[in-house]
Amino acid sequence: QVQLVESGGEMVQPGGSLRLSCAASGSIDSIAAMGWFRQPPGKPRESVADITETGSTNYADSVKGRFTISRDNAKNTVYLQMNSLKPEDTAVYYCFANVLSDVWFAAWGQGTQVTVSS
Repeated sequence: QVQLVESGGEMVQPGGSLRLSCAASGSIDSIAAMGWFRQPPGKPRESVADITETGSTNYADSVKGRFTISRDNAKNTVYLQMNSLKPEDTAVYYCFANVLSDVWFAAWGQGTQVTVSS
């Protein structure tokens, strides 16, 4: 069994910063891509950023220049540094990992709430 546990979500004022973390644990043979999605209130889930095992990254246009994704392969952990936060960044943030545990599958975290408000 594989678990992804997120942390770091909280309420912050506009212009502030947060760092989200997501650690994968369990019966893991290998992890390929890792990343983050988010679901704003009343809207569908959307991709935020992802990173390959070799460090190549992709970002949604709405977060480019403000968010930075990184990972520590030794710790099976992915991070999302969020700067210059805006109210429209308010959402539940979910991490994912493409995991090899006998077979390849996508594992998801339980979500962490980020609220940007004055």
